[in-house]
Amino acid sequence: MQAVSSFSDSCSTSILRLTNGVLAVICSVLIYEIIIHLRPSLDDKKATLRAVVLSLYPLHWFFTYLYYTDVASLTAVLAMYLLILKKKYLFSSLIGALSVVIRQTNIIWVLFVACSGVIEFTQSRRKDRAEVDGISSSKEKEDLSANLKDVSIVSNLRKRRVNNGAKSRNKITPQSSVPMTYTSGLLDEIHDIIIISWNHFWELFVSFSPSFMVFVAFVAFIRWNGSIVLGAKDAHTVSPHFAQLLYYGVVSALFMVPVHFSLDQAALLFRQFCKKKLLSVFQWFMALALGFLSVEFFSIAHPYLLADNRHYTFYLWRKVINYNRSTKYLMIPLYVYSWFFIVGNLAKNQKKLWVLVYFFACAASLVPAPLIELRYYTIPFYFLILHTDIPESKSWFFMGFLHISINCFTMYMFLFRPFYWKHEAGAQRFIW
Repeated sequence: MQAVSSFSDSCSTSILRLTNGVLAVICSVLIYEIIIHLRPSLDDKKATLRAVVLSLYPLHWFFTYLYYTDVASLTAVLAMYLLILKKKYLFSSLIGALSVVIRQTNIIWVLFVACSGVIEFTQSRRKDRAEVDGISSSKEKEDLSANLKDVSIVSNLRKRRVNNGAKSRNKITPQSSVPMTYTSGLLDEIHDIIIISWNHFWELFVSFSPSFMVFVAFVAFIRWNGSIVLGAKDAHTVSPHFAQLLYYGVVSALFMVPVHFSLDQAALLFRQFCKKKLLSVFQWFMALALGFLSVEFFSIAHPYLLADNRHYTFYLWRKVINYNRSTKYLMIPLYVYSWFFIVGNLAKNQKKLWVLVYFFACAASLVPAPLIELRYYTIPFYFLILHTDIPESKSWFFMGFLHISINCFTMYMFLFRPFYWKHEAGAQRFIW
């Protein structure tokens, strides 16, 4: 009886909520470790500043005080990613399995992290090969320069005509040994990954087979369960909600306002547009057309969204997105601009293939979800901002101030602005 009582005490509301507080601290440490791994030249003060700002991300910070799975889910995914960056593939797959147990849709991020690991693996092998080639070419240059010296000494004893011919050859030969540089495209990256993966097939197989086994186990679970959902299956049926991807773009942009809506960013997009006018016009036209189709035919108003006025999305849908017939169409350019910003900033530091895989991971994670839940954007946002280059500290301070302001507002509304439903007893509170 005493054991039952102690177990009940350990599962009290306060203790359960405390677990999220502990996980939030661990999550902050993981964010810091990922930052210094991705940017080893960054000093400790700047890395700490970035980690603190990211830990204050409103959609993550708010739920550290409630018993939701979001904090545990993010912590597991970030731990899995950090381990893959450190090439600890087996431990990464084990944490990935844990993340799927916490939230089933994390299988998408297990696959994304595995793909990132494969890209990083092939890139490191390519660098190793380039270093070997560089050493070989330097030796060839040394041998060539020695031979040229011998030729020049011998040629001094020849006739002037022969001597002039030798000098001309000396001028041409070194130029032919200079390697050509080019910017690799998406197809080049895919080609390199296929070749390098084939050459290191067994090494890749041993490294990433645990992640593949997690995926196989998940497929078996879906076959046994009949759905990815464990709870109310009827309320969470898979739906083609392409507009969800657009919402994520603009929400992420708003939480990165100092970078997203800066004059430098606008000037950069304008220069890119002027540089390739025809291509830019075509890209914008296609993006706007796809945005229109998504909003017109694949925008879902879930019954929970329309009925539950505790969530901020209830008011965003009624007062902003669906305010009138034209509002949802007027926001399409903003959606498109947000995604151009996301792709453009990621492409500055990441492989084009990595950016494409990230986009597909976001789509696979968000599009099937019929309910607009801003909590779903947390993991994609962290992968986005961790790989976005924001060098200026003032942008991070501004972003931190924005996050703190939003957190103060949401916490005030939650604690001091309760309201009541006629059909249900007890106070209701505003949450994300």
